[in-house]
Amino acid sequence: MNPFSKKMPKWTIGLLSAVLILTLAACATPPEVEQGQDEPIVFADAGWDSLRFHNSVAQAIIEHGYGFKTDVTPGSTPNTLTGLEQGDIDVYMEIWTGNVKEQWEKLLDSGNVIQVSTNFDDNRQGFYVPTYMIKGDKKRGIKPMAPDLKSVQDLPRYKDLFEDPENPGKARIIGSPTGWAVDGILEQKVKTYGLDKDFTYFRPGSDAALTSSLTDAYEKGEPWVGYYWEPTWVMGKYDMTLLEEPPFDQKTWEDGYGTAFPAQPVEIAIHKSLEERAPEVVEFLKQYQTSAEVTNEALAYMRDHDADSDEAARWFLKEHEAMWTQWVPEEVAAKVKESLK
Repeated sequence: MNPFSKKMPKWTIGLLSAVLILTLAACATPPEVEQGQDEPIVFADAGWDSLRFHNSVAQAIIEHGYGFKTDVTPGSTPNTLTGLEQGDIDVYMEIWTGNVKEQWEKLLDSGNVIQVSTNFDDNRQGFYVPTYMIKGDKKRGIKPMAPDLKSVQDLPRYKDLFEDPENPGKARIIGSPTGWAVDGILEQKVKTYGLDKDFTYFRPGSDAALTSSLTDAYEKGEPWVGYYWEPTWVMGKYDMTLLEEPPFDQKTWEDGYGTAFPAQPVEIAIHKSLEERAPEVVEFLKQYQTSAEVTNEALAYMRDHDADSDEAARWFLKEHEAMWTQWVPEEVAAKVKESLK
């Protein structure tokens, strides 16, 4: 027993004990708080499903594997990119650099934004036809309609398959809705390839109308030719063939767009502060790499199962374990797997 305790009032001992307890509690800060894990890692949501899917995959791994909280900030593409530069957003999982070339270059030049990985670079766009038109579909009783259709230049040979109901004597090629950046490119492509002699360039009224024209024709096993892109749920659900164009050449592209669309790497970027706050998470993001095909598949899953991005992420983590376990250490992978049970 402490000899001084005999000379001190009981209330004083009690007070000192309480102070001691509070002091020890303050010193015993949990490790995760010391490391900043109480501050959420913020992701950008610029409004499209593939970005939301990749957000959910990364969030699940970061939360369950590394113990960090995460959050999402919604907004337009320009606004969320600005948020990334200012540090209000920590991670951007899908930056379509070709669509925001000037802003992207400024972000990198600022030194505040760091590109850490390419999420995928096999995304494609152009004029597609259902594959059954070329190869047939025995299960559906569909015979090949255009067996030698390989390129955009082959279309005039099969113009009779694509009759324009509003313009007798001409075929119809589906373009993009008015107002899309790609609309002028597509219309000029039709002229550059000489397709305007036989085809009417038709603008659907909306994104939904474009998709409906494709899906309605596909479900009926009918001919269809038009613009689309990937990754999308449509390309994950339906077997489509992208018609060939001459390989991309910058000079030719600038003079009438008479080549395939240029490749557009879809990048993952972070705000520089994340390197100091969560270096292990940054290392994980550096390893994160998927493909348009996998993203197509995930988007089709969301469509077919009326699933949100978090549900699609759980599906991905179960179905593509061999892929994502390569991005993280074994102990992290074990924690993520445990969370899926």
